Amino acid sequence: MAVKKDYYDILGIDRKAEDAAIKKAYRRLAKKCHPDTNAGDAQAEQRFKEITEAYTILSDPKKRKLYDQFGHAAFDGSGAGTGTGAAADTGGAYREYHFENGDMDDIFGDIFGDIFRGGRTGGYAYDGAGSDGFGRGDFRTKGADIRAEVAVSFDDAVFGCDKIISLQDMEKGGGAVQSLQVHIPAGIESGKSIRLRGKGMPGLNGGRCGDLLLKVVVGEKNGFERKGQDVYTTVYVPFTTAVFGGEVRVQTLYGDVICKIREGTQSGTKIRLKGKGVVSMKNHELHGDQYVTVQIEVPKNLSQEARQKLKEYEQACRSGGRGKNSNSAA
Repeated sequence: MAVKKDYYDILGIDRKAEDAAIKKAYRRLAKKCHPDTNAGDAQAEQRFKEITEAYTILSDPKKRKLYDQFGHAAFDGSGAGTGTGAAADTGGAYREYHFENGDMDDIFGDIFGDIFRGGRTGGYAYDGAGSDGFGRGDFRTKGADIRAEVAVSFDDAVFGCDKIISLQDMEKGGGAVQSLQVHIPAGIESGKSIRLRGKGMPGLNGGRCGDLLLKVVVGEKNGFERKGQDVYTTVYVPFTTAVFGGEVRVQTLYGDVICKIREGTQSGTKIRLKGKGVVSMKNHELHGDQYVTVQIEVPKNLSQEARQKLKEYEQACRSGGRGKNSNSAA
């Protein structure tokens, strides 16, 4: 029987390495030896299995402590550290999963990777040799969580929607695709995650499956800016309406409304539309507000008559100013 390599040597780290160093070493080596980038290379596949097994042990504080004390004997049934004396169920099972929902920026983004992100199909392979090793059936290990992104429109995030994502399991049905329906709750913000329990990697020794964590990425909406539950927009008001007052139509998430413009309104004035913001995820009876910034439209392409009237207006303003100054001097 071949002598197993030291887990620290496999990852190329010091025995006193901290968790961050262990994770960094695993990410670097796993990306280099991953079967998806070394198709048909049996040595790379075996190397990937060794790397994954080493990381599974050293990334777990309890397993690492046992390994430091008893070495491989802690997990192969030959030493006191096994607890039961029964050999661990390694089985050499090699499982490969592919996920479809777009680009995969980093297949090992968070321990086992941000599996999919936008257009390319990527994959992840997991070696069952990284089991708990405390004896068959003694411990059940939850499968790893999978992290991914799902893109939704601005309106879908405001009002909620249902999204269909596709998951491809290369172990079952020759790569059969399973479709999952995901509910996007109304009011969700960009960067928030939705957890789908049991849709992650399979557990070890009969442990439950991990979860699928979908990070929501919200698109933009022309003319709207969101800050929490509040939204911000701009309305352009004719010069004469700003001078004399009047009404203007304002677009909201829930349809257009008519707003009153006071006489003498200045550019930059803000109008608050209460309750026209985004619904709260915690309480659907609560909404944010919409804040509308008024911008005055400067007249263009004036007729000769209109220009003359404005000149008269300008002259009247200047005369009024001189009169005030004269009175003040007196």
